[in-house]
Amino acid sequence: MVGAITTERHERLRKEVRAFAESEVLPRVPDMERSRAIQHRLARLIAQQGWIGVTIGREHGGMGLGHLSKTIIIEELARVSGAMGAMVQASQLGVAKILHYGNETQKKTWLPAISDGDCLPTIAVTERESGGYVLGMTASAVRDGDDYIINGRKVFVGNSHVGDLHGVVVRTGPGSKGLSAFLVEADRPGFSLGPHAGTMGLHGFSFGELIFDDCRVPAANLLGSEGDGLAVAYSSSILYGRANLAAVSLGIHQALLDETSKYVTTQHRYGEPLCELPSIKLKLGQMQSRLMISRLALYHAVHLLDQGLPCDAELMNAKLINVENALDTARNAMEAHAACGLYTDRPIERYLRDAHHIFAPAGTSDVQLLRLSEVALGTEKRQWSQRFAAPLEAESEFAPVP
Repeated sequence: MVGAITTERHERLRKEVRAFAESEVLPRVPDMERSRAIQHRLARLIAQQGWIGVTIGREHGGMGLGHLSKTIIIEELARVSGAMGAMVQASQLGVAKILHYGNETQKKTWLPAISDGDCLPTIAVTERESGGYVLGMTASAVRDGDDYIINGRKVFVGNSHVGDLHGVVVRTGPGSKGLSAFLVEADRPGFSLGPHAGTMGLHGFSFGELIFDDCRVPAANLLGSEGDGLAVAYSSSILYGRANLAAVSLGIHQALLDETSKYVTTQHRYGEPLCELPSIKLKLGQMQSRLMISRLALYHAVHLLDQGLPCDAELMNAKLINVENALDTARNAMEAHAACGLYTDRPIERYLRDAHHIFAPAGTSDVQLLRLSEVALGTEKRQWSQRFAAPLEAESEFAPVP
């Protein structure tokens, strides 16, 4: 429904993605859950719709529709499959580093291929020993003539096993100014993947390990300048990652409410539908309220981003609220389903498992709260949304609808 933030164009996009998700993704979900195999072909099929390029400008073959449209795409896919919503959010996160720090040659080389669905990008920052402490990374790149030689490992990389172009942040020197970012093609000698490991949820999605063993890349693959790696990581995480992950949570949240409402309407107790019980009504009311608050927080944040307005705090808050509310609603949904929610013939247990996967990436809830406390105290250091306001605003313009 068109509202104060969404337009008719947004809602047409929602219908388009929803129709695709229900016809192309939903029938594959049972097999994805059984096999837990990486969905290479489905990932390509989704990419071919052009949705990975939703924030890429039309001059580079993208849709140029901005962050609210990106949110709607991820949300609608995640409503059917959290794994495929995660796949799209991870690739769109990989777009950020090129838009923000890529030079003209890098943009002309990679953005059209991403827009066409021929290239799935990723971003690789985290290491097993340092976790979310970015400055603790030890993977390194050493200059050797016109090349850099990269060594080390990255873990929890979204789309690790389907990605074509990895944006890798590694150490080129000491301290916070000693991190740099590189574009590494997946077919480069010295690059390999760790084995795909099964996880609790998001079956079909890959977020695994990248291995660099004397992997040689041209100096032309450096994003920005040496020392920009920390900025590449933070700007991508704040401006894309937090909103993208909130959108995955929002899609799962909507699915939880839809499935629970259907269940309590069709199941009967004491001669009447289960939804007539006061305790069930209260749970549904809580779920509906949380969903409305979550969607409003996220749509408001990305709308501000599309307008080129400072909104780092709103993006952090959107991730916090969406993750926490989806987890609370998942518990309510399991309570309403009782023992029936434990069986795999119903999707509730899948939604619960998938929702937990969105908690840690781009900062746990504690991280978001710590950053929001800095906003309250007036001690926050910078506004990434303000720094990149002009290019983001330009990318978000809507072209006339044919």
